[in-house]
Amino acid sequence: MADFWTYQHVVGFEETNLVGNVYYVNYLRWQGRCREMFLHDRAPEVLTELRAGLKLFTLRVDCEYFAELAAFDELTIRMGLVELTQTQLELSFDYLCTRGADQALVARGRQRIACMRGTDGQTVPARVPAALVRALVPYRDASSAATVRG
Repeated sequence: MADFWTYQHVVGFEETNLVGNVYYVNYLRWQGRCREMFLHDRAPEVLTELRAGLKLFTLRVDCEYFAELAAFDELTIRMGLVELTQTQLELSFDYLCTRGADQALVARGRQRIACMRGTDGQTVPARVPAALVRALVPYRDASSAATVRG
């Protein structure tokens, strides 16, 4: 499937640096916010599991920048599933800036996430919750030939 889950964002002054462009760390924050809102909207059962001991550890995050952003630029962040294994998942993020009738790709990122559970001070790998699998599968990133491993 070539569908992406999208999150809309308008850049604020607090997200820019002294030069006036967006400070690089904000792109990573937006990945986290996109992921959080996806859970809120598409897999709220996972939020209950998080309160009951599930942990989503970000193992790796990256972002490649193609163009600068400034305050009040309007973004669409598209999230897709790249890979899903029993205990981990990888997500892709495309940052599209809307300028007039056009959308330009300004950055692209990825996150590798491990599901863990903790008991008695020990944290061990855990299966990706079924509710999260169901929520993610429709957003397989066709451009990266997402794999789902059981």
